[in-house]
Amino acid sequence: MAPYMSQLEKGSPITGQSLLEDTSLPAAAILESALANNIAWMQRFADDHGAQLAPHGKTTMTPALFRRQLDAGAWGITLANAVQCAAAFEHGITRLLMANQLVGSPNMAIIASLVERGADYCCLVDSAANVEALNRFFAERGLTLQVLVELGVPGGRCGVRDASALAALVDAIAAAPAITLCGIEGYEGLIGGEHAVERVRTYAGQLVATLRGLMDAGAFGGRKPIVTAAGSQWFDLIAEAFDQADLREHCTSILRPGCYVVHDHRSYRDALAEVKERHPELEGGLQPALAVFAHVQSLPEPGLAVIAMGKRDISCDPDLPIPLQRHRPGEPARPLQDCATRKVMDQHTMLAIPAQSDLRIGDVVSFGASHPCLTFDKWRQILRVDDELRVLEAMPTFF
Repeated sequence: MAPYMSQLEKGSPITGQSLLEDTSLPAAAILESALANNIAWMQRFADDHGAQLAPHGKTTMTPALFRRQLDAGAWGITLANAVQCAAAFEHGITRLLMANQLVGSPNMAIIASLVERGADYCCLVDSAANVEALNRFFAERGLTLQVLVELGVPGGRCGVRDASALAALVDAIAAAPAITLCGIEGYEGLIGGEHAVERVRTYAGQLVATLRGLMDAGAFGGRKPIVTAAGSQWFDLIAEAFDQADLREHCTSILRPGCYVVHDHRSYRDALAEVKERHPELEGGLQPALAVFAHVQSLPEPGLAVIAMGKRDISCDPDLPIPLQRHRPGEPARPLQDCATRKVMDQHTMLAIPAQSDLRIGDVVSFGASHPCLTFDKWRQILRVDDELRVLEAMPTFF
């Protein structure tokens, strides 16, 4: 088994072969045409708003996709922790925005090593205690650490909550010789509920106002600061707030969506529809690119197909897998109508099918998902395929 897996991870035995007939299933696959569309569409959106793009790499942890995004014009890659940053750096990604706090000496040691080797790295801070710990560690190594102040929201995640906490944090950074303040960061993705659009716009305005206040106070020492936010749901509202003439000239605004690269079949599909409603002038759009392909392995009773795919293969959060098409070699793919996922176990999916369904044992069914992050992390490699489902590339993941 070991030699076979070594070859499989490199992609050599399956490149150019049929996903349906020559590949061990289940398998996760990305459609090249949709992938290329999505990368170009979001890069164009950022460019049109005078912003840089730092896609959130934790979505895919797939260096081949990082490289595609950078080659299309991305400023850098966003990561969530020190180990992810190290994995990206080892695959040639040198500009790393860690949208999280760096806590704990072992994690600091990982980042110090990357900085020593030339990484352009910054992380978030929201407390004087964290700043003091970072300063001690990096000063002992003779290094300087770049940080962004995180501005939080009440009831949200990390980040300072009020003006007094912000002032104390900025003072702590100014007193830490090994720490350099290079901007301000926020995350609007946890804002929801009634009046969410207005609340996101208000928060984005607070980010901009806070940045301007810090610039006026000379907190950045003459450096061109960063202002960054934007997940995959509200990126248009953040881009609107950042797209102002004085900000374009005096700061670097960075958008950080991650899931756009493969989009999805429900939650982000619905979010994009709302973006298009707010901005009917936008041309084109994102396309679902990621699906998991698996065999029908049993038809044990009327109205039920058991699919050889489970929680270890595809996300079940926030929605159960979405049946897309039936695939049969030599025949066109057919939509799966009146079918619904009823239950997902570790390795099995129970698919409710109509009584007159022509599904056969051995047929291949493709499934989509919401929130692609939680599908990528189940795979050691993702297959990139063309419109005829021929394998173009096996792309290793590094979770």
